[in-house]
Amino acid sequence: MMAAGRAAEMGERVLLVEKNDSLGEKLLLAGKRRCNMTNAEPDMEHFLSRYGENGRFLHGAFSRFSPAETVAFFNRNGIKTKVERGNRVFPDESAAGEGQKKKIGAQRVLDCLLLYCKKGNVRILRKSPVKAMKLKNGRIERLVTGVEELLADRYILATGGKSYPKTGSTGDGYRFAAQAGHTIVEPTPAIVPVRTQESWVKLAGNFNLRNVRLTATVNDRKVDERFGEMEFTNFGVSGPIVMDMSSSVPGWMKMGTVRFVLDMKPALDEEVLLSRVERDLEKYRDRDFGRALVDILPSAMIPMFLELSDVPPDKPAACVSPEERLDFTRLLKNVVLTVNGLWSFDHAIVTKGGVDLKEVDPATLCSKLCENLYFAGEILNLNGPTGGFNLQVCWSTGYVAGQSAGRIILC
Repeated sequence: MMAAGRAAEMGERVLLVEKNDSLGEKLLLAGKRRCNMTNAEPDMEHFLSRYGENGRFLHGAFSRFSPAETVAFFNRNGIKTKVERGNRVFPDESAAGEGQKKKIGAQRVLDCLLLYCKKGNVRILRKSPVKAMKLKNGRIERLVTGVEELLADRYILATGGKSYPKTGSTGDGYRFAAQAGHTIVEPTPAIVPVRTQESWVKLAGNFNLRNVRLTATVNDRKVDERFGEMEFTNFGVSGPIVMDMSSSVPGWMKMGTVRFVLDMKPALDEEVLLSRVERDLEKYRDRDFGRALVDILPSAMIPMFLELSDVPPDKPAACVSPEERLDFTRLLKNVVLTVNGLWSFDHAIVTKGGVDLKEVDPATLCSKLCENLYFAGEILNLNGPTGGFNLQVCWSTGYVAGQSAGRIILC
């Protein structure tokens, strides 16, 4: 929609071909339907670093349509924004117009983009999945749908990746890009829950943890560390700090044994935490060990820690030995989980992999192999962490691809 709207703004006649009955089905899921539109991180170099080594590719797109310009675009089109924890930018519900107040943030953003396309007289062809592209002499000549063939001078592929396939994001664009000669870096799920070998994770009952530290190791060597929120699931772990590390998991697993080490109390060193444990056991000396943990652990987490601890749950708190107290303290700071894979694309927010960036001009988003083909969004081998970074790729690359196609910039 961003690409189509911008191309129309440049004076082009634009046809947007959509496989679904309606547009923006995946957008409506963004940010738990509130739509985390972008991130207000002020340092552009740090912003780009959040995309890893591929972040350099985004210099051109972000210089033409930056996060600040994204906010300005939506402000101009009736969506006021607010910045929340972690510099996450959301539509401001309190500033919504009378007709918009009952709509969730993602719906308001979608409405804004649809209006942008409408203003440019973009023709939208719904329920029209593209079956193939026909090429001739290094150019796309036409698109083939189930009922007709569509001819145009220039084409923008903005089909997304493979995450959340129920929204229509089933990797079709990779097949079309390959038809045009492009290399596809193997797509894998990213920003996705992680599976673990241990079955006791289900004892935590999907409890959300705040202010914890998670360290990733490969063959017992530290490779990453995050601080923030996470949760246990029936099959492993999830939450922001887990999902931000998930895109690296397949590569780590090729190197060796991957483990996550959870520190429940990162603000306290072992000595201070031991004093806290001893104080609580003394406070509740007349209770059994399991019921003496109510101050140091959330109640939902106690069954899991009792399973992991060597202290019998029914042992009187007053009888817990110094050695047992120290072991339990160390457990609080070193819960070890063995990673054995990722959840599927059905649960992934974005896709890692896609069209090889070496074959795309970063300044114009034009293919280097097919002169009238452009790319935008998740189809490219670009992905960032949670926090608005992935939608920013969509806005910026969509805007630049639409502008480049509208100016008839051919590679």
